[in-house]
Amino acid sequence: MDEHAAARPANPLIGITPLVDIERESYWMLPGYMQAVSAAGGTPVMLPLTDDAGTLEQLTDLCDGMLFSGGHDVSPALYGARPIPQCGTVSPERDAMESKLLQLALERDKPVLGVCRGLQFMNAALGGTLYQDLPTERPGAIDHDMQPPYDRPQHRVSVIDGTPLHALLGADSLGVNSRHHQAINRLASALQPMAISEDGLVEAAWMPGKRFVWGVQWHPEHAWRTDAPCRAIVGALIRASRH
Repeated sequence: MDEHAAARPANPLIGITPLVDIERESYWMLPGYMQAVSAAGGTPVMLPLTDDAGTLEQLTDLCDGMLFSGGHDVSPALYGARPIPQCGTVSPERDAMESKLLQLALERDKPVLGVCRGLQFMNAALGGTLYQDLPTERPGAIDHDMQPPYDRPQHRVSVIDGTPLHALLGADSLGVNSRHHQAINRLASALQPMAISEDGLVEAAWMPGKRFVWGVQWHPEHAWRTDAPCRAIVGALIRASRH
């Protein structure tokens, strides 16, 4: 064995929550999640869909960090609301799994990055609420559900000075892509905003007091190749997961 290779620290293992195709009865993953983590120096692993406590404890202990991916709408039951007709398909299995996984990650102070649904889920699980459908419940001038290609800016967000995101990027605003019809309504008290859209929605948040618990409403998995801020955000997760 190469003694220099043996001495090199292993890349941090990043567990990514699975995407679910209900019609095809399958779990799957967008390559962009895996590729962005790999390019930033992490080793990505798609997690199984399970809410078994013992399995999730094992996975949390094995992984150095977690990425809560996008996907189905978050069930309104998670924040005590009834679904409106415009609420999309939900995945009770994902909600159950991610509720336990987030709790375990927070208890063990494991780094967590939530993307789109991931941010929305974290907010709901921590006591916040969501708009179930922006065009219905909060219509505005910005179209938050863009058409492809998805590696280009759809609108801008203001980055709040004094937040970890501002410290990372050194920018007061940035252009982001946008593929969502749900969004944060009331921000959970455990979270603080880091970026606000032009129409006033919270588009990035973090949890003070933890090593790294961030969520962004936009999609680094689509834009990491062309967008330096997206690469920087994934890179921040990897750096936090090395410790």
